[in-house]
Amino acid sequence: MHASLMSLVIVVVAAFLTPILLNRLRLKMVPVVVAEIIVGLIIGKTGLDLVQHGPWIDILSSLGFIFLMFLSGVEIDFTVFTSKSKQAGDKKLPNNFAVSTIVFGAVLILSYILSLGLKALHFVDNAFFMTLVISTISLGVVMPTLKERHLMKTSIGQIILLITVIADLVTMILLAVFVSFYDPTGGNTWLLLVLVLAGVILYFFGKVFRKLSFIESISKGTFQIGTRAVFALIIVLVGISETVGAENILGAFIAGALVSLLSPNKEMVQKLDSFGYGFLIPIFFVMVGVDLDLWKLFEDPRVFLLIPLLFIGLLISKMVPSLILKKWFDWPTVIGSGFILTSTLSLIVAAAKVGERIHVINAQMSSALILLAVVTCLITPVAFNAVFPKLVDKRKKIVFLGANQLTLPLSLELDPHRYETAVYHRRLDKMDAGDNSHFDIMALDDYQTATLRKAGVFNADILVVSTGNDELNGEIAKAANEAGVDRIISRIESPALLEELRKLGIEVFSSFFSTKTILKAMIQSPGTVNLLMAEENGLYEVEVKNSAYTGIPLRRFPFLGDTIIIRIYRNGESLIPHGDTEFHTGDQLIVTGSAEHVRELIERLSG
Repeated sequence: MHASLMSLVIVVVAAFLTPILLNRLRLKMVPVVVAEIIVGLIIGKTGLDLVQHGPWIDILSSLGFIFLMFLSGVEIDFTVFTSKSKQAGDKKLPNNFAVSTIVFGAVLILSYILSLGLKALHFVDNAFFMTLVISTISLGVVMPTLKERHLMKTSIGQIILLITVIADLVTMILLAVFVSFYDPTGGNTWLLLVLVLAGVILYFFGKVFRKLSFIESISKGTFQIGTRAVFALIIVLVGISETVGAENILGAFIAGALVSLLSPNKEMVQKLDSFGYGFLIPIFFVMVGVDLDLWKLFEDPRVFLLIPLLFIGLLISKMVPSLILKKWFDWPTVIGSGFILTSTLSLIVAAAKVGERIHVINAQMSSALILLAVVTCLITPVAFNAVFPKLVDKRKKIVFLGANQLTLPLSLELDPHRYETAVYHRRLDKMDAGDNSHFDIMALDDYQTATLRKAGVFNADILVVSTGNDELNGEIAKAANEAGVDRIISRIESPALLEELRKLGIEVFSSFFSTKTILKAMIQSPGTVNLLMAEENGLYEVEVKNSAYTGIPLRRFPFLGDTIIIRIYRNGESLIPHGDTEFHTGDQLIVTGSAEHVRELIERLSG
């Protein structure tokens, strides 16, 4: 017992020191989980052999494995399945879901062909199992890399993410089916339907549960009912998985996917993420490294030779299907996509552990696969960043539809360094703006959807619809939404139509309600109105893009000058900042201050 506790202490201390060492050595490109495996190698069988298995460390490591699979499910953003393609000039971008499905289908087929080749060369015994290994893609590596490069909202970023999500879902399901067929001690395949059915029932129960009136009142304080519900969900589905003879990690993965589908509170997800990656998961990955015995691995030349062969196989299985993307993207983008899709970690570790347990592979092969996962996570993100073209910050294109006293002056007042503006107006309409000689207005024959599309009106980052007709504004806004315009702002005076458009995610403004709100503010809070309308010290929106400032609290940020941060919008939530509030990549800051200091802040945070 004493040796077991001492081993646990060593593992926990090693997990604690690993991110500190990464930070001090400035090894930002190395995923922390990879570093944890390497640290495990140093203190484990390959290195100093300081850690011994025991009940404490085995239980916590198993829980870490389960929680890792749970968070892998939580990371799946199901909204990417419904993302829309939009026009880019005359070149139509691909349907994200269709292209992603085709690419992953090609990955799966090619992986099977490569596995048959490895089997013919007597490197592997089971081609289907090796297919699962080769076709896996690490969501835990892909997502942070895309976020780091600000690619999450781009078409190529969405495609890469969707391919990874599909790969995660399909390979996990196929692994469960494979185990049910191969493992004589496991349950029948049809029993997996019991697990799926339980997941469906729990999903609908969760939807009803979260809407109950008393839940909100007990969700705060010491009750933490949401967190309790999540852990109950994990335990129930893991228990059902074990009962039907499936892998417990499948139950954990389904639990995570259900939590993602239920769109939980972002704060709760962050807490779960902190608990998992702050405690349980590091123990699991350190123990993965501890159990790796590279000296024994090197004793078998066949297994040792398999690692570079599998790495080449992983590259081929992802790089060749990525060529499908060449129809829409340039060569550096396609090759970079192939590199990042080659990264694999969590699922290959899971497959290796499961394969060893059911004796599909031996301990040496399992170690080789885990070492392969480490190598890919070290190489592929670096190769991706080296090859993938840098995203150049360009001016946002704002299209004003309807020329009037509101849109025309605003088109000239917006910062030309940040915005490219264009004004469109129907040829027969009378323009409501006095002298229009110094305005560049593009005439349209009509406001039909086909005409607007042909004129490039929908090829905008922000579309402001402000004709004199409410119903027309609503129809155009809906058409723009269908065309995939990122932001649509429509002028609507009708309360009923206003609510309808808001439900579609369209932003609306009303001259009547805006005027009433401003008048009310002038009476009650004249200082606020002065702040909004001041030319020198107005309100500005700044996005945090520079990852160098991620995690830095406001009190330690040296470049604020006389700038004051009023609000921080993060993941759709509004935060009131204080000295200990930390910057996160993707934060939207509402700031006020002199134009000079605000400009410096924008430059710093934009990287």
